[in-house]
Parts: sequence; structure tokens; C-alpha cells
Amino acid sequence: MKDYSSLAQSVRQNGYFIDGHWHDGSGRERLERVSPGHGVAVSSVALCTAQEIDLAVAAARRAFEDVWGDTPGAERGRILIKAAEGIRARLDEMAYWETLETGKPISQSKAEITGAADHYEAAAGMARMITGETHNSYGEGMLGLVTKQPIGVVGLITPWNFPFIVLAERLPFILAAGCSVVLKPSEMTSTTSLIFAEILAEAGLPRGVYNVVTGTGPEVGEALSNHLDIDMISFTGSTAVGERVLTASKSNLKKVGLELGGKNPQIVFADANLDDAADGVAFGLCFNAGQCCVSGSRLIVEASVAESFKAKLLEKLSRVKIGDPLDPNTQMGAIVTPQHFKKIMSYVERGQAEGACLDRGGEAVSPSGGEFIVPTVFSGVSRDMAIAREEIFGPVVTVQTFETAAEAIEIALDTEYGLAASVWSKNIDTALGVIRKMRAGRCWVNTTIVGGPEQPMGGFKRSGTGRECGMMGVEEYMETKSIHIALGDREPWVA
Repeated sequence: MKDYSSLAQSVRQNGYFIDGHWHDGSGRERLERVSPGHGVAVSSVALCTAQEIDLAVAAARRAFEDVWGDTPGAERGRILIKAAEGIRARLDEMAYWETLETGKPISQSKAEITGAADHYEAAAGMARMITGETHNSYGEGMLGLVTKQPIGVVGLITPWNFPFIVLAERLPFILAAGCSVVLKPSEMTSTTSLIFAEILAEAGLPRGVYNVVTGTGPEVGEALSNHLDIDMISFTGSTAVGERVLTASKSNLKKVGLELGGKNPQIVFADANLDDAADGVAFGLCFNAGQCCVSGSRLIVEASVAESFKAKLLEKLSRVKIGDPLDPNTQMGAIVTPQHFKKIMSYVERGQAEGACLDRGGEAVSPSGGEFIVPTVFSGVSRDMAIAREEIFGPVVTVQTFETAAEAIEIALDTEYGLAASVWSKNIDTALGVIRKMRAGRCWVNTTIVGGPEQPMGGFKRSGTGRECGMMGVEEYMETKSIHIALGDREPWVA
């Protein structure tokens, strides 16, 4: 095994960023981050408190009221374009830290950070495309206008599994709308969000528009969610924590956007290209080691091809390269923490106890000092089993079978979640007929986990509220105002 002790010799000491100024976090308790893929400390963050949230919100309020809320869309767009250029200029550096802190393969980190730059470029154009309506139906004496205006100060809470791309699916659209931001990144994966503060400052973003306060959810996240001068909260994470954010928002009835958990179906019909489908299901299972809210964790396959398809899938999974996340050839990385590793393995044990057949995986490996789990497949699964109903958030897929399209739809919809769904079929009538029945915000036909900044994303049911990306993602952070303009002399009410 390669010696990774050199990584531990230069632990990055992260501070926090408020009103355009860096604070080193001296005097604050710190959290040390151990790289999931290497088992050595690589960074640490200051654990801030509600006091820092107050300072950051005040800075964001000043920036919004004095500068950013009235900055023309063209100028916002120019800053976002420069931000994209800054991301690309520091791609290798950011991907390195993303990989060290998350445990994902370096190739995935580079792809996500490159994709993030695309989001800032897309939002730059959208900043100039914010429109309203005119209503010319009131007669000669009245004209109606509908305008959009930024909602104000946004509290943004991002997760550990996709720190920079989730930020990119929200922040550029928030900035395009004209809002200022207080960001609380995950305390486990804060580095790229902090590096981005430097990039945005160099791009010309006015101070106070982007503030980063590091710390834990119970301390910093709760303070942000409850804050009386926050106009909107955007949270990405588990459904359980999302419920707490929603409850906290009652403090001032702030608007809330939530992207939460998923238990996403991948429906495979007998007429699909089964090799393509097996490859797609393997990718949907292994992407980010299954620590992905849109992971295809429920395989629903037509009974007539179930065994042959499973054989194809198992063969594909046997060739997935699990290894050092810094190796460019690695396809599947590490589990984020020992605690999460134990949670996933407990589901493997529970699935076997419930009577499911463990066809592959359920084993731990340690190719580079961290904790990894071999892609795991359960068949003989019934809908009432915990592994078929609960979000495991790891590389575990359950296999269920169906005889008819109606039965496939019934199985797919038998969940409290509604984040994503995939359908595999060469028959366009079948594919579209089934995908139209899915109650999920992100759907794919003959592919999975792809997309870009042009289209909105979000969840149905307990998978969330609101939409991110696209023009809907900009409008999510705006208020709608109706204006009525009287023309000519007004007929008096008092004679």
C-alpha cells in the first residue's frame, strides 16, 4: 500500500469568510477532517457559532440592500462568467481537495468541478433574461405589470457528498437573481466552498454578497434556519434534517427550498438494450459509492430477462475499479465516515436477516487506507423489506421483478420518496408511457444521472420542495409583484 503519511504533514487550516474578510478561526474549536480514502488528516475547519451567523447575515443584508439587489443583470452575468474562468483556472487544486475530503475518485471530482463552471456560465445568461408580464386587458384606464425582484438574503446549507456541484446548482442562480448569500457547507467538506470565496472576490463580486460560515448543523445550521433576517433557506441533505429546517423556518415564515432523500427506481424492460442498461445500472449504483440522492438503488426488471440481466450486471460490477481516489483510473471511492460505513453494513446484515439473497458484495475493502464497500446486489427482495424502502445511501441495490408495465409502475411508485427515476426500453411508447407516470423530479430514459444547468431539478413527495437550475432556479429566489397603473383622470369616489 502506498504511504500517505505525507498528506498528514500539511493539514490545511481553514478559516471562514464574512463581508469580504478572512478570519482564521483562532480561539475557535476546530474539526479535523480525515480523508475517507486514505485514513489520514488532511484539513480542519473552525467550528463557528450563532455569533458568526449574525455577523454574516448582517453583511449579506448590507450587500443586498446597498449594492447587489440593484446591480444590473448584465453586470451580474459578467461576474459569473469570470467566476467560471476562475474555477477552470484552479481545477486541479479544487479537485484535489474535493477528492481528499469526500473520498470520491479524482476523475469524478474534475468532472463535477468542470460541470460547475458550466452552471455559472449558464446562469450568467439567465441574469439578463429575467422578465415579467404586462396585462392590457383592463381597458383604457388601467395597465397591469408583473415584475420579479430578488427575495433578499438566502441561507444556503450544502451537503458533504457533492460539495461543489451542489453549490453550483444553487449559488449562480441565486446570484443571478440578485440575492446575497450566507453559506454553511458541510463541516466535513468545506474546503472548495472556501476556495471559491477567493475566486468570487477576484471575479469582482462585491464584499458581503457571498459569506461562508463553517461549523456543524446543530450549531450553525440551526442558527441560520432560525434567523429572523434570512429571507429564504435552501437546504440539501437528508429528509429528517430537512424536516427540522422546515420547522425552524417558522421563526419568520421564510421561504424554504429542500432537496432531500431518494429511493430511486431503475425500470428495465425486456426489449431494452440490456448491455447498455446493465452498464447504466452499475453506474447508478457505484457513482460516488452510492452516496448520491439520485442513485438508482431499486432495480425493477422484467421477469422474463431478470436472471440474464442480473448476470450482466454482476459481471459489470466485478470489473469496477475500486481504489485510491487519487488514482485517475479509480471508478469507485470510499465511504465518507466510519459511522456511515457502519450504517451501510448494518443494512447489508438486515437485508440478509429479512431473507433477501446477497448475490454480490457486502464486503469491506481498504485499498488505500480508507473504508470502501464492494458494490452490493440483493435479489429475492419484497417491497416490505427495509432495504427496499429506506434510503441506504451506499452502494447497495435491490432487485425486484415485474410481469407488466402496470406492475412496474406500481412497484416504482410504492415509496415515500420522489426524487429520480430511470426507464430502459427501446419502445418509445413504453418508455414515455412509464416515465410520465413517475412521481419524481428528475427522470431519465435509457440513461441515468445526467443533465445540465438548463433544466430544473427537485423532488416530489418527501424528496423536497422547490426547484433548482434553469430559469425556474433563478425565479425560485425571486418574489413576484403585481403593479396596477391608473391612466388618465380617476373617477372620484367621493362625489
